[in-house]
Amino acid sequence: MTPSEAGVQPLLADLKRSLAEIIEGQDSVIDNVIVSLAAGGHALIEGVPGVAKTLLARSLASAVRGSFSRIQFTPDLMPADITGVNVFEPKAAEFRFRPGPLFADVVLADEINRAPAKTQAALLEAMQEGQVTIDGATHVLSPMLTVLATQNPIEYEGTYPLPEAQLDRFMMKIIVGYPALKSERLMITRMHQLGDQVQHPEKTVKAVLTPAQLLEIRSAAHRVEVDESIINYIVEIIRNSRTASTLSLGASPRAGVMLLRAAKAIALVRGKSYVTPDEVRDVLFPVLRHRVRLTPEAEIEGLTADACLESLAKRVAVPR
Repeated sequence: MTPSEAGVQPLLADLKRSLAEIIEGQDSVIDNVIVSLAAGGHALIEGVPGVAKTLLARSLASAVRGSFSRIQFTPDLMPADITGVNVFEPKAAEFRFRPGPLFADVVLADEINRAPAKTQAALLEAMQEGQVTIDGATHVLSPMLTVLATQNPIEYEGTYPLPEAQLDRFMMKIIVGYPALKSERLMITRMHQLGDQVQHPEKTVKAVLTPAQLLEIRSAAHRVEVDESIINYIVEIIRNSRTASTLSLGASPRAGVMLLRAAKAIALVRGKSYVTPDEVRDVLFPVLRHRVRLTPEAEIEGLTADACLESLAKRVAVPR
């Protein structure tokens, strides 16, 4: 690992500590968000209301000194509401572009499954291309754009579920559960200690990264070494998912690319200059759980995507 890459790991450790001071009892969630951030990917966060999904996004923006915007997705939200629009200014006698909330470093797409398909597609196209085109003109988004989209797993009335092709655009699907008893008690105690700042706890988050440092972290993640045996291991996992008896839809080739990128990023977070099978296994569930579909029989048996992926991974030989 080069000196510049060696200096990246302490920055990522500082980022985790900064977020953990506010988001109590969600270490694995924070780890996965940091991996997604370091890999230059976007994350779909699923959890019931009140488990700090919005607070996590706001805190992340504060920690990386980035601009933040929140989009509340509703059934009447139009694509122009998020991408921006050309507005005619009489004094200048010309149209000028007014950027939408997508023009930020960290974008929270709250309850993404409540917006119609056209608006969902506009967001996901911007995530994929890093730009938006309005009236024939292309507008480039922030190079450090990170979209954290949320959805509620228990409330489906008035929702428009994301189709598989759009889910595939997210690097990770992160499940947020309830914190443990000790963590929940500590979290409430900390909120009490914030006093007047309890309405906006993200303002107390310590900024530990600059946008330039984040871009260097992403560059360092791309330079992490990967042995051919690891690539073969990833390919075997992906291809086996397409023939698994419990899955009606296996992982796409893009899933393999995302799995590799996430494994390289978590290796960097751990201070490694190379990827081992452990890194691949540790990001397997969040990278693949939203890219596969269970068979009706598997659903009737009460299986989950994670359980099917666990069984699948056990059948693939681990490289030595």
